[in-house]
Amino acid sequence: MVEQQKQKPEIPNLSRTQVLVAIGATAIVLWIVAKLWLRFGNFPLFKLYWSPIHLCLGFGLGLIITILSSLAYHFFAAYRQSADYYLEMVLKPLALPDLLWLGLLPGLSEELLFRGVMLPALGANHLAVIVSSACFGVLHLSGSEQWPYVVWATIIGIILGYSTLLTGNLLVPIIAHILTNLLSSYLWKTRS
Repeated sequence: MVEQQKQKPEIPNLSRTQVLVAIGATAIVLWIVAKLWLRFGNFPLFKLYWSPIHLCLGFGLGLIITILSSLAYHFFAAYRQSADYYLEMVLKPLALPDLLWLGLLPGLSEELLFRGVMLPALGANHLAVIVSSACFGVLHLSGSEQWPYVVWATIIGIILGYSTLLTGNLLVPIIAHILTNLLSSYLWKTRS
């Protein structure tokens, strides 16, 4: 009996334009969902305000998440395969200057929805952090083989959620998310 080898999922061959349009369209959809939820919900949006301390916390948290991501990538093969699939699909077609959009648009729109709106709408408590983080993780699902990447994104969502609860300022997770996306994508792009 011949043992069948498990085949790797085929990575879609997207163009630079397709990836950039997808990033922009996703950001717009998330922004619209956040605005509609705020319009019809009865809860306050987490505040976003300038604070040098919170800016530094966001940068520090972004560096910590990037280091943890690098360690997970290095030590966990399932996560590495899952991340490579996702990042090759998204990053391979992009030029280095495009990484700014990859940092800014998801960092702003995802934090507005998941930490700014969903977290307070669900009660701004431990359960709200878990549920909003799980939704954030599922947003990163790009195929049936991508569960390790979804689990990782959920863990990052929990870290970002608690940073929001502890500081009361969306600036912290926004800066951390943008920096993590920029650094991680730059490191992956230059390593590939």
